[in-house]
Amino acid sequence: MPLTLTAPRVRVPAAPSAKRVLDLVGAVTLLAVLGLPLAAITALLYATQGGRPFVRQPAAGLAGRPFRTWRLRTDDGAGRIGAALDRCALDVLPQLLNVIRGEMSLVGPRPEARTDRPERLLVRPGMTGLWQVSARSDLPWEEMALLDRHYVENHWLGMDLAILAQTPRAAYRQRVA
Repeated sequence: MPLTLTAPRVRVPAAPSAKRVLDLVGAVTLLAVLGLPLAAITALLYATQGGRPFVRQPAAGLAGRPFRTWRLRTDDGAGRIGAALDRCALDVLPQLLNVIRGEMSLVGPRPEARTDRPERLLVRPGMTGLWQVSARSDLPWEEMALLDRHYVENHWLGMDLAILAQTPRAAYRQRVA
């Protein structure tokens, strides 16, 4: 059997332009694929909950710039529909608009209104990230913070692609748990 040599994997930090292209292509593709179901869910929330299917929440973005994230309503007023959306992580789909606007990324630490962890402000907040694919909300806050820090310090395009590939399975795992 012949010996094959492979080059060692070199982790090159994601160039901001490459990450932005991934964000735009991914967000536009997801909106094209999920636009009709998202519109149906929005109409269902509007019809059954008396309007206001969306919630806008304050967040700190790259370099601490304030912006508002879009989410589907999943509070008590949204009933079983909202609970199902939250459990399946579909409530964040409107954040694809934040990604297109450049306020968020597909992958990064989850957005927070304010943060006492300044390292999070070195990258755009993301729709999904390391802790979402690791254990979702089952992790203690300290471990989520460590995973966010690890992402900020070590992210590269390959990591983003791996996280994106694992996100649907993690959302499904959360749904059946």
